[in-house]
Amino acid sequence: MPAVSKSQRRLMAIAEHHPSKIFKKNKGILDMSKKQLKEFASTKESRLPKQVRKKKPLTKLTKKKK
Repeated sequence: MPAVSKSQRRLMAIAEHHPSKIFKKNKGILDMSKKQLKEFASTKESRLPKQVRKKKPLTKLTKKKK
């Protein structure tokens, strides 16, 4: 599975090579296998966005029919 953003790719590369430099909130990444980390880290950055934002939940805009 390739990385979806430059930030994610870089984080996986750091986790693969320097796991002691990962922030506390990202410690769950260290549970991934070396093969998974390498696959994410080897993604090319040329067409990836810098960061992917969370999508807002959709709200119902339709009116109730009587």
